[in-house]
Amino acid sequence: MTSPTLTVMINAARKAARTLQRDFGEVENLQVSLKGPANFVTKSDQRAERILQEELTKARPAFGFVMEEAGTVAGRDGEHRWLIDPVDGTTNFIHGIPHFAISIGLERSGTIIAGVIYNPISNDLYTAERGRGAYLNDRRLRVAARRELRDAVIACGIPHLGRGDTVRFGNELARLQPKVAGVRRFGAAALDLAWVAAGRLDGYWERGLANWDIAAGILLVREAGGRAEDIAGGDPLASGDILAGNDDILQALRNEIVAA
Repeated sequence: MTSPTLTVMINAARKAARTLQRDFGEVENLQVSLKGPANFVTKSDQRAERILQEELTKARPAFGFVMEEAGTVAGRDGEHRWLIDPVDGTTNFIHGIPHFAISIGLERSGTIIAGVIYNPISNDLYTAERGRGAYLNDRRLRVAARRELRDAVIACGIPHLGRGDTVRFGNELARLQPKVAGVRRFGAAALDLAWVAAGRLDGYWERGLANWDIAAGILLVREAGGRAEDIAGGDPLASGDILAGNDDILQALRNEIVAA
């Protein structure tokens, strides 16, 4: 049974998705502005975020917000806040690549208790609630059971113009490449985490992420029986660095990254 809170999140995501679906079909005509080196923001981003904020506020008027575009909005309820990325994978979106998602996490006193990740193009809806499991549409999710890096496909983020330490990443990648079955870079952190939860990917690592990028995905991985931590074993929401996978893959991945 879907809880009332999760129902609110799903309905908000589906409503915001309509503007993304429409604009994606006319992506060449989008008016795109720059918000820093290689960090694009579109009018579609902003519209989707406004819709999410409006819909979630109607249902839970006292909750606060942390949003990629509009920033932090304090709520009367000091415990709950929404962490929202209206388009995770904006660069994919504006290049016509159908791999992006709406990500909504709900935090209570510093703990993520519900998450929704929705790809409006594939219609893949990932949902999770703390203690109640993770799902893709109506199917229960479990992380992959592979235990050895040599059998594993690992996703990552790659530093690019103005973002990240290219030398450090190069060392980490050089250390991992000969030891894994494959490395993938898809460009949407929320979906990378959702795919770990779904067993499509065996592991994932990336640095320098915002909490709205990963909040919902962290819960999905954990509710699917996996682990999502930062590279030192702490809270990825605090550091912005993340490792995800089952116990064995996460530890093997950490060992290689630390050694690099």
